[in-house]
Amino acid sequence: MKFKVKDMDIATGGPLVAVLNEKDAEELDLHSEDRVLIGRDGKKVTCILNISQSNRAVPKGEIGLYEEVLDKLKVKHTSTVKLFFTGKPESVHHIRDKLYGKELNYEECFHIMRDITEDKLSSIEKTYFVAAGFSNGWTAKEVVNMTKAMVNTGQRIKFSGITLDKHCIGGVPGNRTTMIVVPIIAAAGFTMPKTSSRAITSPAGTADTMECLAKVEMSEKKIKEVIRKTKGCIVHGGSMNLAPADDKIIKVEHPLSIDAEGQLLASVMAKKYSVSANHVLIDIPMGPDVKVRNLVEAKRLKRKFEMIGKHLKINTKVVITDGRQPIGYGIGPCLEAEDVIAVFENKPTAPKDLKDKAVTLAGILLKMTGKVKNGKKEALRILESGEAWRKFKEIVQAQGATKKAVCGGFHYAVRSGKSGIVRKINNKTIAKVARIAGAPKDKGAGLIINKKIGDKVEKKDVLFTIVAESEFKFDLAKEIARKDKGYIIK
Repeated sequence: MKFKVKDMDIATGGPLVAVLNEKDAEELDLHSEDRVLIGRDGKKVTCILNISQSNRAVPKGEIGLYEEVLDKLKVKHTSTVKLFFTGKPESVHHIRDKLYGKELNYEECFHIMRDITEDKLSSIEKTYFVAAGFSNGWTAKEVVNMTKAMVNTGQRIKFSGITLDKHCIGGVPGNRTTMIVVPIIAAAGFTMPKTSSRAITSPAGTADTMECLAKVEMSEKKIKEVIRKTKGCIVHGGSMNLAPADDKIIKVEHPLSIDAEGQLLASVMAKKYSVSANHVLIDIPMGPDVKVRNLVEAKRLKRKFEMIGKHLKINTKVVITDGRQPIGYGIGPCLEAEDVIAVFENKPTAPKDLKDKAVTLAGILLKMTGKVKNGKKEALRILESGEAWRKFKEIVQAQGATKKAVCGGFHYAVRSGKSGIVRKINNKTIAKVARIAGAPKDKGAGLIINKKIGDKVEKKDVLFTIVAESEFKFDLAKEIARKDKGYIIK
């Protein structure tokens, strides 16, 4: 059946959506959330159907198309398209099976990942998939299947020889070790193509911080060129179509802060597998306000990462680190970038915890290659000799240096209400205040941490400083910090 296109001038950000007038839908016995095929000039796309009860929104005889559908079909307002009937994707049946507790094989996982990647599943169907995994869990076999399916429904970049990678499962503000580790590894002569994420709930992701200094959105061709020149890169993985289903699943998990263990494992290992890494280091921060809260959970996750790595033939090592408080002084893209540069330049004021952790992680990676006997000693030498700083500047130039972000002009010191010792810092509160101040969207916003756990404080000492670009956000952050500083002092 033919319909005239109405450009809805709306983008969904993913799912392909078409809208029919309720009278047309009734005549065709179609209902909301049904699938329809829309075709034009040999091209066809599967869309999720919405129903319009208003002739003004979508008149009878017309079909409203969202931006994603218009782009895929290369059609415009008033073009003519054909509508065909189609059933639900096969993956919907596999999701239902998982809800009933069935173990999914590779083919079934592939169907689900493919349909998530191609936006053939509705938000409800993707949510049920996430809920099924969260409720019923994932077996080791399923995690391996899901990891491979995530990779095989996206791009894979191949590098020859020893290729290293690392990942931190997150939750600790200011943990910008990657930007120091990659240049150390590259300066040692090993390949490290680091694809990193942007912040979802944190004040900054590695990609957000690196973007203060260099371009992070680039093609596979450009990444290979940067690696050929420098041996390392620090780029945004979301622009690369590497394991694309993973990013779409994360968006579903975010509203309820659901992070099913099996999907976490598959998510991390798929990104490493997709860049052909053969040696991978996983950092699991442990603390009361991060994803992994105790040693029992940390050790269980460690065993599973190592087991998945073995199945994928990736040499995988897992370290459990201190996640009780922020790392470094700066929280927020520009402030974190300043911390990283201070470490590279060996400044006396550089955050010692950030330097120590980066050197430790780089040392473990160097030792994993089998080519370096004392990895930590070599990592420290490369950093303190200035080799890592020179390599970092090479990487920045190769990726394309950007105009350095400037930290915000609004500053407010949050002070202690009493004297004592800092016993606890709530990572979630620190992250919340930094985000309300504008991070990561406002690159120059965030916090400067003045006191850490174990530090002695006097009444009215500065605990942290709020930094903002916007006066409105600055005032909001001050208000939140007055209610809860996130510090326990006894």
